[in-house]
Amino acid sequence: MRLRYTEPVRRLIINADDFGLTAGINRGIVEAQQRGVVTSATLMANAGAFHEAAVIARGLAAQNARFSVGCHVVLLDGQPVLPAARVGSLLGPGTGNGSHFRAKLQDFVLAAYLGRLQPDEIEAESTAQIQRLRASGLEPSHIDTHKHAHMFPMVLRPLLRAARAQSVPAVRNPFGQVWPFVLADTAPIYRLWKRSAQLGVLHSFAAKFRRDVEAHGLRTTDGSIGVLVTGFLDSKLFNKVIENIPEGTWEFVCHPGYHDSDLDQVPTRLRQSRALELQVLTSPEARQALQRQGIELISYREL
Repeated sequence: MRLRYTEPVRRLIINADDFGLTAGINRGIVEAQQRGVVTSATLMANAGAFHEAAVIARGLAAQNARFSVGCHVVLLDGQPVLPAARVGSLLGPGTGNGSHFRAKLQDFVLAAYLGRLQPDEIEAESTAQIQRLRASGLEPSHIDTHKHAHMFPMVLRPLLRAARAQSVPAVRNPFGQVWPFVLADTAPIYRLWKRSAQLGVLHSFAAKFRRDVEAHGLRTTDGSIGVLVTGFLDSKLFNKVIENIPEGTWEFVCHPGYHDSDLDQVPTRLRQSRALELQVLTSPEARQALQRQGIELISYREL
């Protein structure tokens, strides 16, 4: 019998985070979907440009049935959707008279490990944010979190309970192989290596993540890529990531957009980098790189 060689199957969701944060980010995500390679986006229910983004999302979905919109659950930065009294353990002391979430991930994680975050409040706020998307006429295809807060088990489990109760079928797998990039050709060498080391430590949660997701009956990918290069993405790094995607189904996490005056009012380290990411994601070279590697683009609706 002749053995037949088959090409490895590699599928990729390219998801734009922070949909609804500002009008400039909304415009960038539209362009990245219509002129580029973005197949999915996650919408922030508590953001200033949420209503505009919801209208845009309904239009994009009408034009392209494959395009998917999920809920980018925010438990850090900004204000909760629920009244502050309902989610007191999630709020940071001295932040907006005690009505805002903690701003820093390390403060959030420390509070979680000290047992100061109430799981029922995480579940309630996550539920409220999902319901706000649904009330705007959108059916969330998946769920993830701002700053990947759900990589920590004490956040993941109440988030999964909310997703299951709201019939959201999938969740981002924030873990993935940290590929050994040839950093000698890149400018931010130290910061990329530092970020790589941090992600390597957090990878210890990956196996528990998959067990919890399976136990709650949700779907997920084999992992996320692009997290390491967030804020540094250029065409060279994009090509290097694409060239090293292993067999399976993966999610590329990206943050396209425009740096406008609204973004200057938002606490984020991602400003000029958003426009650079948009250039990469809408370039002919990006699509050519995916085709050259035989990678099939899909959305969360096809997971």
